[in-house]
Amino acid sequence: MAENNEGPNKQLLDDLRSGENRVHEYKHNIHVFRWTLNKVILMTHVNLLLYSTCLWIQSGTLPYLSNRLGVNSVWYGYLMTVFAICQLAGAPLFGRFGDLFGLRAAMNLAFISSALSYLLLSMSSSVTLLFLSRLPALFMHAVQGSMMIVTDLGDVEKRTDALGKLRISYLIGMVLGPMIGGQITQHFSEEMAAFVACMGSILSIVLVLLFVPHRTKKVEVADKSGSALLDLSKWKELIFAPGTLFLLSLKMATETPISIFHSMFQVIALETFNLPADQNGFLMSYIGVLTMLVQGVGVGVLLRKVSENSILKWASFLMVWSYLSLAFVGSIPQLCMVLAPLTVGLASSNIVINSALTRTVSDIDTGSMLGLNMASYSLIRTVSPTIGGYMLQAFGFPCFGYLGFLLSLIVTIILFQKKVV
Repeated sequence: MAENNEGPNKQLLDDLRSGENRVHEYKHNIHVFRWTLNKVILMTHVNLLLYSTCLWIQSGTLPYLSNRLGVNSVWYGYLMTVFAICQLAGAPLFGRFGDLFGLRAAMNLAFISSALSYLLLSMSSSVTLLFLSRLPALFMHAVQGSMMIVTDLGDVEKRTDALGKLRISYLIGMVLGPMIGGQITQHFSEEMAAFVACMGSILSIVLVLLFVPHRTKKVEVADKSGSALLDLSKWKELIFAPGTLFLLSLKMATETPISIFHSMFQVIALETFNLPADQNGFLMSYIGVLTMLVQGVGVGVLLRKVSENSILKWASFLMVWSYLSLAFVGSIPQLCMVLAPLTVGLASSNIVINSALTRTVSDIDTGSMLGLNMASYSLIRTVSPTIGGYMLQAFGFPCFGYLGFLLSLIVTIILFQKKVV
């Protein structure tokens, strides 16, 4: 008799869950003129902008505070390495934590870590405290948490565009942060700038408690124990999920040349192009605006006309010739011309790969997969300065263009032979 009722009961349970999800989605929708916006996603953009602003406030004050405490360039490099290693180790754990315990808990963990880091920085009266202020970076992953929220709440078909739009909020904060930090430092002190960043992170905690629900996933995770967080068999399962290794390898090959180039950009700007500090800032803003336009607007427009696979292929093809052109750049106007198509290709490729990675696993594990994705980027950032310094000294500026050309050519050949997404 139980067997006869199993089908109808299961159908009834599915219908109730479906109805619960529809009510859940409706409750978090708001109407602005003709648009229907998800309140949680909207506040996620606000929080990401606030996080980025605070991050760049303290990033601008850190070199000056370090210099005042007697930190030389070698030890400053160690300071940056500690930050990068913490980010590398924490990204997968943060993603898994969000999958297991919910994104309200995960986002609070990210902002508590940020507030603690900035508070320690504002109190740094010694090099020891300065290094301690870098340790909370283990869980400072609000960007990753924002991507996890959009992935959980948004439509799968619109995921790539939604992830791209997050970049707009981050880049606005990237522009505002140094300006605000500079004004606070000028009128008060570096410590006060770091303390303001701490207060901004505390405001983010309040916004998370008010607007982010306990559960954003459409499915419940069964095992919420601490052991599940470090389950090696689960991590092995995620890494070897169909398509994951290939996409991660693709990301590494795409990100490595530009990461090495960026790690040496300040040195190149000064030694190769004799670029003053103010013009260097304009150039970085130029790159930021280009990235914002491509990821925030351009990818969404393209997706209405072509497939993600086509975007990936032609973005890689564009990077091949952009990198080759970079090897022959001899002036700032030429550099600006080359960086435009290079940024378009990189931004498009990056957002498509991020979205594709979330679709290699079930909805339960998307946060963990985004954590692995962020960890791969942190790994590249950790080794890039060392590799970049050696390359610049041994082969000169053109070698960065040739490295990018070679890796992009290999990726392009593979993409034109294999359908990825």
